[in-house]
Amino acid sequence: MAGLQPCAGGRDDPLGDDDRFHEECGVFGVFGVDQAAAAVALGLHALQHRGQEAAGIVSFDGSEFHAHRAMGHVAGNFDRPDVMGELKGRVAIGHNRYATTGASALRNVQPLFAELAVGGFAVSHNGNLSNAMALREALIRRGAIFQSTSDTEVIIHLVATSPQPTLLDRFIDALKALEGAWSLVCLTREGLIATRDPLGFRPLVMGLMGEAVIFASETVALDVVGATYLRDVEPGELVIVDSLGIRSLNPFPPQRPRPCIFEHVYFSRPDSQSDGLSIYEVRKRIGAELAREAGVEADMVVPVPDSGTPAAIGYAQAAQIPFELGIIRSHYVGRTFIQPGEAVRHLGVKLKHNANRALINGKRLVLIDDSVVRGTTSVKIVQMLRDAGAREVHLRVASPPTTHSCFYGVDTPVRSKLLAAQMDLEAMRAFIGADSLAFLSIDGLYRALGEPCRNGIAPSHCDACFTGAYPTRLTDQEAQDDAGQLALMAAAK
Repeated sequence: MAGLQPCAGGRDDPLGDDDRFHEECGVFGVFGVDQAAAAVALGLHALQHRGQEAAGIVSFDGSEFHAHRAMGHVAGNFDRPDVMGELKGRVAIGHNRYATTGASALRNVQPLFAELAVGGFAVSHNGNLSNAMALREALIRRGAIFQSTSDTEVIIHLVATSPQPTLLDRFIDALKALEGAWSLVCLTREGLIATRDPLGFRPLVMGLMGEAVIFASETVALDVVGATYLRDVEPGELVIVDSLGIRSLNPFPPQRPRPCIFEHVYFSRPDSQSDGLSIYEVRKRIGAELAREAGVEADMVVPVPDSGTPAAIGYAQAAQIPFELGIIRSHYVGRTFIQPGEAVRHLGVKLKHNANRALINGKRLVLIDDSVVRGTTSVKIVQMLRDAGAREVHLRVASPPTTHSCFYGVDTPVRSKLLAAQMDLEAMRAFIGADSLAFLSIDGLYRALGEPCRNGIAPSHCDACFTGAYPTRLTDQEAQDDAGQLALMAAAK
């Protein structure tokens, strides 16, 4: 159990990144193309925004598996001829990692691989298992020896210990023990297996590149490798690709899907599509809804780049207020540049964002951001704009207040550190220092997705971070809550 933590654990990052939602992970797989690992590397590069701590690729050449994993970005690790030359084969899978469960260390970098009694098995996982700690405890009691602190390794052990006769049967048996979110691309000696959890929390799409079959977390990765989008992997579906072709299984009872609504707000690249909708167009509609719900007189609309830009364009068009780049973002600041120290920590926001003083001096601004988590970055950005001469700063947030932690693969702070869970709207406005503050309503968010409002009885998406309506059991969190309650009772005696 040592080291395995639930995903709701915020980071302390000198650039202020602990005040953002972090983008789960990205997965990519290729079957049937020469130099498959090179195609995977390109796909992972397109998915770099989904995970920037580490990357890995496992390939299979028909007789042997080959693997390379490294900390850092795809570029710099998988653009080296010596590395790519070793990743032989026409089948490969890859993974970009942002750690939600398990420490940031090389032993946790995916794809994870193991030689099992039924053959080699590698897995790339986007999501988070909400019963991983309970499963891990049970496996350890049965003699399992874990090499990582990642919840993904639980899947490998479940496959290894299943009594079923074939690897596919064992894999299905393992999936039936899981709770929470998973989009998986797995590599075996026969080919690829791609699957999503029955609620479809995390995206997974399927494409074709000639005769080759591609799986990816987002459609933009298909575009980059020249593949054509075929369809989404359906919630609860297993797609098996091997020398016999493509076949599909549905081993789970049907459920109403609940894909993560935050893919539309922030996670996915704006040039991707999700649930059949253009991410860019949805974000513009979010901005337009925000303008209708919380309009304010101003001279210009300014986005917090880059994630606030599409919503700011939509707001400006709906409100008929000029859109301007009042904040300029540096794209050359990375985590490795920043060294610990209070002086540098204090400068973190200005290293990434700088106010366009000549433009905003004396102006009334509508500042558009995609979300507010802890609120600390919003405080610094609002103050930066005031220091640059802004006469008024009206903060508009392109999502509802974030009041609950995510347990499905998004790294969010514990609830006690979420600003909207601790303060009402006026208190948040005063804390941030804005002249006014407004969030998009939950119904406004659903309207941007083309629905009349949120269906309170049967929502079409997982929106637990905004509503607290978790669609699955949270076994590990319930155990932690029970342990905390017992500790309080013991202390009171």
